[in-house]
Amino acid sequence: MAEIVVTFPDGSSAPVEAGVTVAEALRAHRPEAIEDGLAAKANGSLVDFSCPLEASASLSVVTFDDPEGAELYRHSTSHILAQAVKRLWPEARYTIGPPIEDGYYYDFDRDEPFTPEDLEAIEAEMLRIIGEDLAVSREVLAREEAIELFEQLGETYKVEILEEIEESTVTVYRQGEFVDLCRGPHVSSTGTIKAVKLLSVAGAYWRGFEGNKMLQRIYGTSFPATEALQAHLASLEEARKRDHRVLGRQLDLYSIQDAAGGGFIYWHPKGTVIRKVIERFWEDEHSRRGYELVTTPHIVRDRVFRASGHYDFYRDSMYVLNIDEDEYVVKPMNCPGHIMIYQTHLRSYRDLPIRYAEMGTVYRYERSGTLHGMLRVRGFTQDDAHIFCTPEQLNDEVLGVIDLAQFMLETFGYKDFELDLSVRDPAQPEKYAGGDAEWAMAEEALAKALAVKGLEANRQEGEAVFYGPKIDIKMLDALGRGWQGPTIQFDFNLPKRLNVTYVGHDGAHHHVVMVHRTVLGSMERFVGGLVEHYAGAFPLWLAPVQVRVMTITDAQQTYARELVSAFEAAGLRAEADLRNEKIGYKVREAQMEKIPYMAIVGNQEVTDRTVSVRTRGGRDIRGMGVERLTAVLQQEATSRTLTSLLQEAENGGGSD
Repeated sequence: MAEIVVTFPDGSSAPVEAGVTVAEALRAHRPEAIEDGLAAKANGSLVDFSCPLEASASLSVVTFDDPEGAELYRHSTSHILAQAVKRLWPEARYTIGPPIEDGYYYDFDRDEPFTPEDLEAIEAEMLRIIGEDLAVSREVLAREEAIELFEQLGETYKVEILEEIEESTVTVYRQGEFVDLCRGPHVSSTGTIKAVKLLSVAGAYWRGFEGNKMLQRIYGTSFPATEALQAHLASLEEARKRDHRVLGRQLDLYSIQDAAGGGFIYWHPKGTVIRKVIERFWEDEHSRRGYELVTTPHIVRDRVFRASGHYDFYRDSMYVLNIDEDEYVVKPMNCPGHIMIYQTHLRSYRDLPIRYAEMGTVYRYERSGTLHGMLRVRGFTQDDAHIFCTPEQLNDEVLGVIDLAQFMLETFGYKDFELDLSVRDPAQPEKYAGGDAEWAMAEEALAKALAVKGLEANRQEGEAVFYGPKIDIKMLDALGRGWQGPTIQFDFNLPKRLNVTYVGHDGAHHHVVMVHRTVLGSMERFVGGLVEHYAGAFPLWLAPVQVRVMTITDAQQTYARELVSAFEAAGLRAEADLRNEKIGYKVREAQMEKIPYMAIVGNQEVTDRTVSVRTRGGRDIRGMGVERLTAVLQQEATSRTLTSLLQEAENGGGSD
């Protein structure tokens, strides 16, 4: 039999017989590597351990610690989930079961809804399947043969998928009595999976289309060790406690009115306070950095978006209406409006850069199944801005946007970020607007700005949109979760399509360099993220109510009202709780509402003209002068510090 050569990651190599499996080659020459391995990469392609090697190859092992390994591990677990459901309810039909971030799901067609008790039974059956350590094998079938197989099994959803596949052959994976249509790869046996947990069940339309049948989607997760699973479940529990949908109701920040339609946020008074504080800060900082604030209409003739090209691309996501025999669009983005303002005057290179900024509310159709609290909505307000500049100004403008984005996010308490630099696929330049020189200039400007700021970004080739490269910044919250925030996006399409120009040094008209950018994203998503980042306990400058004055008896009501007036005169958001309730009850209620400071007054405080302060973290400071308290809270609020200056003043450090 012919020999081939296997090369390992350390550069060493070894001869093996052609046709041996990946597992056999590894056991012969790298037995230690296969112990924790789930699959392998042969010449960079992910393959099963059972894959035969027919030609020389570079070989490496994939473990759970590799992104592909964790995905493969959980995909294999989803097959175990489907097998368990089929054992318990043979009449159920299985559809698709992909891995997702930190877990997996599988969709089932079953007449009866799955109950919490059913999930427990399924999980127990999954553990039995794992204990059976069933071999997982890959088979290549002709497409017609696979269709016949799944028709015999009564799995109509698999047949539907197969009928749309153009390839003449497909792969299936078997484990015991269970078989699934799948590209793979997978683990070698069910016993490879160790710790599993089913998390929830939800409805999901087949293939995501509302006109299709509603299926039942079971979510789960899995890990190679029980300790890792327990840590993950603890993290999920903490995330549930921080869920903005729960805290939004508890703190009375916002609501979604089903009678008025899903995906639209009704900002309550306290939520509106947070929003307005952010907007004022945003406006002041943009004005300070040379942006001009503009406001554009919500409804625009369709011809504007046809001219920009958005109509053809976004038509299915637009809300369209007819007025006076003309078609109008509820605007899905702000950029055409900013361009029209720019074009009201002839612009010279001396006028540039021009930076227009707007808190612009836009509307986009989202399927009802994708809506999610404040994070995925149909109407949202973007902190949008567009920069019109010359090529020579580009580097400084990008640096300015990055600096602004960092400043804004760090002010809100986000210290850690993940960045992506999305560039075009150099092998397919024909798919992108703009010439090679323009793309080289734009990509270099973005990369150079990141280098100057000392920021590392994941370079994503082929991930740029057709009209330009971009930087995406994800802010990591208190649980290490990424939230999409700032975006810096070049546009080679609109300046040419809409003839957005300036008069250059040479007296000729040149197309502007146009930069789209946001530094927060949408207000809805940003505030929802802040709720979860702080678990509703906002720093003082963002808190809807900054200090609540509480009376012990009715005798202190006059003094309490005086205190509220004094706090308000100092620019603080204050209110009084004058109810005839026990002070312990009032304090607990304020702590549930996550109010930063409680000013408690009894007869002694009235006599001494002082207050007893309690922080939401539970620290008590007795007999504090009102002027001193006011001064410290003013400083904490205006400096936008994330810590309690009052507590630091009392004990030399720390925060609530």
